[in-house]
Amino acid sequence: MFGLFKTNPVKKLENEYAVKLTAARDLQRKGDIPGFARASAEADSLLQEIEAAESADKKNANP
Repeated sequence: MFGLFKTNPVKKLENEYAVKLTAARDLQRKGDIPGFARASAEADSLLQEIEAAESADKKNANP
């Protein structure tokens, strides 16, 4: 009942990751390779955060 309004931080990170990947794709299509590399690196760091958060959730769920 009380967890109804609790936000999921992994879901938020996944949304940010999808936005970064889309931005990186658009930059690459425009020919902005340095911008593409920057956006890809940011997306990569978000992916690492997602994986870390998911593994932390699994550790907390199985004590």
